[in-house]
Amino acid sequence: MNIDPIADYLTRVRNAVNAGHRVVDIPASNVKKEITKILFDQGFVLSYKFEDDKGPQGTIKIALKYDKLTKDPVIKKIQRISKPGLRKYSSSSELPRILNGLGIAIVSTSHGVMTGRQAQAQNVGGEVLCYVY
Repeated sequence: MNIDPIADYLTRVRNAVNAGHRVVDIPASNVKKEITKILFDQGFVLSYKFEDDKGPQGTIKIALKYDKLTKDPVIKKIQRISKPGLRKYSSSSELPRILNGLGIAIVSTSHGVMTGRQAQAQNVGGEVLCYVY
C-alpha cells in the first residue's frame, strides 16, 4: 500500500537519476501528471509521455535530462516538503526562493499545481509539495 504517492513519484525520479537511467516509469495520477508537465516546462526533464494502457490511470514515462559534456544529471536534488503527517502551507508573499531563483518550488493551489513564481504572479498560496534544483 502506497501512503504518499507524490513521495513515491519523487523517490522513483531521484533513484533513476542516481542510477543514471535514461527513462523512468511511474504510475500516473492527475497531480503526478501536472508535476511532470512543470518539470518539463522548467527544463528538468527531456520529455514525457502519458500511457493509458497499464493500470487504472496508466503510467508516465519520463526521459531524464543529463548534461551533454559532463553527463551530470540536470536534477541535482528533488525533495518532498509537505508530507501527509505534516502539511506545509505558504501564502503568496511567503513562498520560498530556491537557490536564489535557480531552483523551483512546486505548489498545489486552488488554481491547480504550479511553480512558486507562477503562484506569486497570480497572488495565490497553497501547499508546498516539493523543491527541485
